Parts: sequence; structure tokens; C-alpha cells
Amino acid sequence: MAIEKLLKDFEKALNRLREAYELAKLMEGKEHYEIFRDSTIQRFEFTTEIMWKTLKEFLKEREGMVCKSPKSCIREFFSAGYLNEEETYKLLKAVDDRNRTSHTYHQEVAEEIFSHIGDYINLYQKVLKTLKGV
Repeated sequence: MAIEKLLKDFEKALNRLREAYELAKLMEGKEHYEIFRDSTIQRFEFTTEIMWKTLKEFLKEREGMVCKSPKSCIREFFSAGYLNEEETYKLLKAVDDRNRTSHTYHQEVAEEIFSHIGDYINLYQKVLKTLKGV
């Protein structure tokens, strides 16, 4: 898949995630909040998926690097100098949280994942900007 298409898909997914997150934050403490929170978590899942697949294609096309998993792609992106250590750690944590989303039927897990999404949105925005600027 061409990097340009992946970048557009990543940007679109990220924008939809931001919209869902902002709505969920407005609904906190109100009726039906859980529906907004859970839909935000689902958008986080597919945004994380397209993010790492975009990294994979970018690294292959631009750096000649091959990675096969989300975490290996994040580590390679760091190795290539596009992320600092803190950003790398947070992206790896985002992947861990994405992997935990199947357990969001536990209120505590859902709330914990949701509490990190604002930071992930900001980090994903930085990754997108980096990818588009190269």
C-alpha cells in the first residue's frame, strides 16, 4: 500500500479519534458517557492499527527497514532517529493499551485506557507530522 494513502487514512482516523475523545470528555459524568467512552476506545484501536502500519510502510519505503509487528516498527522508528526515548515508551504503551481493549468490559480497564487517549492523540499527531514532513 502506498505511503500517501496510509498517511491520509492515518490522518482521517486520528481526526475521528479526536472528535470522539472530545465528545466523550464533554459527556463525562452524564448519562450515556460509557457509550461515548467505549466508542472512543474503539476508534483508538483502529487509529493505533493504521499508525503502526503507516510506520511499517514508511520505514520500508524511506529507510529500507523491515519490521513485522507494531512494537518492532516503533523501535525501528526510534532507531532511525524519528522519536526520542519518552515518545517511544509512550507509543509502546499505546500498543499495550490497544491490546488490552478486549478487556474494556471491566470498567476500571476502560477508564484507565480512556485516561491515556488524550496523550496518545497528541503523540500520534506528532508522528503524523513527522511522517508527512519527510
